[in-house]
Amino acid sequence: MTGTTTRDCLPALAERPGGPLIVTEDESLLDDLLRLCAAAGAEPEVVFTARPRATSWDNAPLVLVGTEASGRVRGAARRKGVLLIGRDPTDPDVWRHAVEIGADQVLLLPEAETWLVERIADAAEGAGDPALTIGVVGGRGGAGASTLACALAVTAARAGRRTMLVDGDPLGGGLDILLGAERTGGLRWPDLADSRGRVNSGALEESLPRFDSLSVLSWDRGDSVHIPPQAMRSVLGAARRRGGVVVVDLPRRVDDAVAETLAQIDVGLLVVPAELRAVAAAGRVAGAVHLVLRDLRVVVRTTPGSGLDDREVARLIGLPLAGELPPEPALADVVPLGGPPGSVARGPLARFCTAFLAQALTATGSVVPV
Repeated sequence: MTGTTTRDCLPALAERPGGPLIVTEDESLLDDLLRLCAAAGAEPEVVFTARPRATSWDNAPLVLVGTEASGRVRGAARRKGVLLIGRDPTDPDVWRHAVEIGADQVLLLPEAETWLVERIADAAEGAGDPALTIGVVGGRGGAGASTLACALAVTAARAGRRTMLVDGDPLGGGLDILLGAERTGGLRWPDLADSRGRVNSGALEESLPRFDSLSVLSWDRGDSVHIPPQAMRSVLGAARRRGGVVVVDLPRRVDDAVAETLAQIDVGLLVVPAELRAVAAAGRVAGAVHLVLRDLRVVVRTTPGSGLDDREVARLIGLPLAGELPPEPALADVVPLGGPPGSVARGPLARFCTAFLAQALTATGSVVPV
């Protein structure tokens, strides 16, 4: 069964969405469902051998109905998040019961226990559609990947979306410094390096430094700390369950932890200056990243007199073109004064980020393919 161990440094939430509603007439099934709720950290409402109240039925984030009790909810208002729970795979009536009560799925225990624990935990956290997760990586050192990652996060937050910026490069300069938030209190990666299992998404968000409405997970100023793949999986999984937009600044090397990160990313942006040597270096980075992340696109930083345009750079690397970033001299003045990348709303960087997010985000948070 899925573990639920997390670091003690994560705060407990003052308020949580309620646990699931359990409707059953089977004491043995009730015992199993209570055990699974405990594993998920959820406190259910139980209706045993009775019909649930309409308010409980309507307001529960998830409803678990035993097959033997399906008659108790027949005729209840149709809603999402109803699961019919049984044990007997040979029961000929189970699918008819599922249709009658409008169940989303039929689950058979014990085979579905691990999945059900995760589903209960999602409901208890109030998890909805996962965040659109964008990875940004430089084709070479100094390509501007960190600047673009910050600008994407700032732009998404300015548009009113719940946004988290994750610094995935332990050898980088620190995204909190780039944002001017290095003195802001909150947890950094070393505090989360021992995370295992499921990390509560709300507790994670509350524990991180904030830059205006933007949550930032970066590094401290101490020695580099190795983040195990399982910690990366737990933390990024929590960030994604919170919804909105997650932007990850990636290193150019791909180790086990980075591969775990790439596996959770929806779309990647490879930032490449329009220079021949940069294109050659970016091709090697793209080869490593593309082994894990299939949707990888090129963002070309153009410079006057380079001799390469954006389409030629994308063609040479063999990836789709996400767009062009022309020079923005104002960045050199804004960032030292505490203005983050992307804060100049009419600048080329902010315009690119606005256009890219408008294309990538749909009403459900899915990614529009190129």
